[in-house]
Amino acid sequence: MNDLLGAVPPVRRTGDEPLHLHGTAHGTVLGFWGWAYSGLAGSTLRGALAEYIVALALGAAGEMRVGWDTVDLRLPDGPGVEVKSAAYLQDWAQSRPSAISFSIAPAEGWDPVTGAPDPERLRRADVYVFCLLDHLDKPTLDPLDLSQWAFHVLPTRVLDERKGGRRTIGLSALLALDPVRTGFEGLRAAVFAAAGAQDGATA
Repeated sequence: MNDLLGAVPPVRRTGDEPLHLHGTAHGTVLGFWGWAYSGLAGSTLRGALAEYIVALALGAAGEMRVGWDTVDLRLPDGPGVEVKSAAYLQDWAQSRPSAISFSIAPAEGWDPVTGAPDPERLRRADVYVFCLLDHLDKPTLDPLDLSQWAFHVLPTRVLDERKGGRRTIGLSALLALDPVRTGFEGLRAAVFAAAGAQDGATA
């Protein structure tokens, strides 16, 4: 007998689905989204928003986000992409803008089909996209305004060679690695160029 409990396939919601009890609706998924997920400047939701923005740029937003995967975005016949985000402004009161730091920690992996762990600590994506909400005025802060974001794109190989097992990287240290800085419109080209450089091709 197979004791493995399989994964629960995600279902893409429209927002119209009701919460229900004995056939009576009690709110909707859209109402839940608005209640729980409107604070896009907060660090937790900003990370998911950054992944969605990168997915939009790469034409991959039609796929479902898989929060437990070993990389953030998997492109069909394309690179695996890790997305990291940071911002100067937070949704709480601040005495000064936040210092910019991104996580780059190698991590253990696991197979989502079999549930088998992989204890080796690696950076498993081909490309890292560091998303900075590059805005310093709180009254006009709008995470949905793509012009307020800056993207720094780097082949994973550069992090492995230059930063080894380091867990975090500050903005000045990141810039010293000479990533490609781009806006939203240039992000797709920058990611695929970095993937080519990761494979040893000319970017």
